[in-house]
Amino acid sequence: MRDPNVPESLEGWWILHRMFAFDRRAWDSLPEKRRNKYAGHAADLVDHLKGSEDGDVGLAQIVGHKGDLMLTHYARTFDGLAYAQTLVDKLELREFLAPRGSYVSVLEIGLYDATGKIHAELSQRGLAPQSPEWIAGFDELVRKQAESPYIEPRLWARIPSRRYQCFYPMSKRRGEVQNWYILGFEARAKMMSEHGVVGRTYHGRVTQVISGSAGFDDFEWGVDLYADDPLVFKKLIYEMRFDEASARYGEFGPFWAGLQFSPRELSAFLDGDAIPQLDQVES
Repeated sequence: MRDPNVPESLEGWWILHRMFAFDRRAWDSLPEKRRNKYAGHAADLVDHLKGSEDGDVGLAQIVGHKGDLMLTHYARTFDGLAYAQTLVDKLELREFLAPRGSYVSVLEIGLYDATGKIHAELSQRGLAPQSPEWIAGFDELVRKQAESPYIEPRLWARIPSRRYQCFYPMSKRRGEVQNWYILGFEARAKMMSEHGVVGRTYHGRVTQVISGSAGFDDFEWGVDLYADDPLVFKKLIYEMRFDEASARYGEFGPFWAGLQFSPRELSAFLDGDAIPQLDQVES
């Protein structure tokens, strides 16, 4: 974007969350043979999507009245999300799933600190802002950020294999009194740095995936949290409410929380005879 007031970002996976209510009574009324057939077709599709290098899919049993099942789709392209959505909608199982929500976004790594340093370096070089030489230098420095061995793997990491998942959308406030977007860059960068300090204290206990959604959905970001203890979600989110970036400028949408489970456990979820489990693999 090359605007000194706008923090740059790097993008990876496209992400689609879909939330459904499951009509268990209608499902249970089906003959066992048909249930097994429909469940098998759904499991095969999940295996296909999850096994692709161009995407991934996660399953979670939602806890609460908002829904029963959340699908998290990753795709390398926006078109790939549409493809995954269409394949799911063609399943026989889809007749028993009523939409309760969805969210479209793209995995994002914000570069607040790096953006400031890039503009400062170009200024030190004596390049005229927005000149061809300045633009070339800017794009090269951003490209180096994308190629960092620390950042590049995060852009294309698979869906974390942790038992519990929490998803919510959020925005920065744009009201008449408190407006994030009329603050100076340095003030915003300072608050985001302080905000990040809280998150880093939970390193190892929670895996966080931030996705940008401006232009794609009703809020500006989507936040996925994955953990082995659901209580961590409450602790982390509550503590973050006390930093200035959240206290003054955070606006939050609905929260969806549940239990991730493995594709092979889909039948257990559908039949409801046992709590579906997640394979114990390294995150």
